[in-house]
Amino acid sequence: MTAAATFPRKGVALAGASRHAIFFVLAAVYLVGLAVSPAFAEPNYLFNVLRQIAPVGIAAVGVTLVMILGGVDLSVGAVISLTAVLAASVMAGNPGNIAPAILVACAAGLGIGLLNGVIAAFSRVSPFILTLGMGVAVMGLTQMFTGGTAKGIVSPGFREFFNFRVGGLVPVLALALLLLAGIGLFIEKATTFGRQLFLVGTNRAAAILSGLPVRGVTIAAYALSGLFGALAGIALLARSGVSSTVAGQGLEFQVLAAVVLGGTTFVGGRGGIAGTVAGTLVLVIAFNLVNIAGLPHQMQLIVMGGIIILASALYGRISERVG
Repeated sequence: MTAAATFPRKGVALAGASRHAIFFVLAAVYLVGLAVSPAFAEPNYLFNVLRQIAPVGIAAVGVTLVMILGGVDLSVGAVISLTAVLAASVMAGNPGNIAPAILVACAAGLGIGLLNGVIAAFSRVSPFILTLGMGVAVMGLTQMFTGGTAKGIVSPGFREFFNFRVGGLVPVLALALLLLAGIGLFIEKATTFGRQLFLVGTNRAAAILSGLPVRGVTIAAYALSGLFGALAGIALLARSGVSSTVAGQGLEFQVLAAVVLGGTTFVGGRGGIAGTVAGTLVLVIAFNLVNIAGLPHQMQLIVMGGIIILASALYGRISERVG
């Protein structure tokens, strides 16, 4: 066999390793968890883990779509905070207001996402700078709306529903995460829009020349990210029951860590929802291991930062070898 025939096979193998590496990492981290604590073998504990990570996982689904496109959404943490506050404010402790509260929160997230998308589609501003600025603006809007204090009262029945355990085992909030991840996976794999995301992310100039609706795809991707951010805000409110003005502060970094760890890179055209879900699980298991070890919250941040750096370096190295 010639060297020319060998190199492409190596490239295919490396590309496959890049796509599936996160699942091997997840298995390895889970085995470490089992070795450290028998709790990792208990179904109740595992479903609690899903419930714990639901807000980050839901937001990460939307951000994955944007990053496949070649963009990024740093406003998602601020969107989570704003929508949680809006939902609690509209509820005002009245069970009859739960549905309107969810609709208002979703509309707000969708609107912010649409604004991000329109600016990204019709200007040359960097997505990083655009969404960072939007996040700061939304944070300021939230502070103005609340006066800097918790606002609104969660209605009776809201938290009870999302924390109810189906069959006495599976929290509704965990099922919501799995359902929304499934919807994201369907969008990615089974729709024309999903295929267009990868085409635009792989080569935007070629996509434009091919007649793809690049601007429309860009607007839709950011709109979905805003909507999933709003759903994450609702999930966070259901989990905590408190509408803090800074509830989502810092969550954008956990979201990005999960997405990047799952194999969706900042260059676009690569990755997917399945990897993001696996990356989210790796993060929460790693955080739980840090807690079991008795290390402080600051150590979680160090672990998260290290994961982002190592994952980015790994995928960059694999990309070089594939190329």
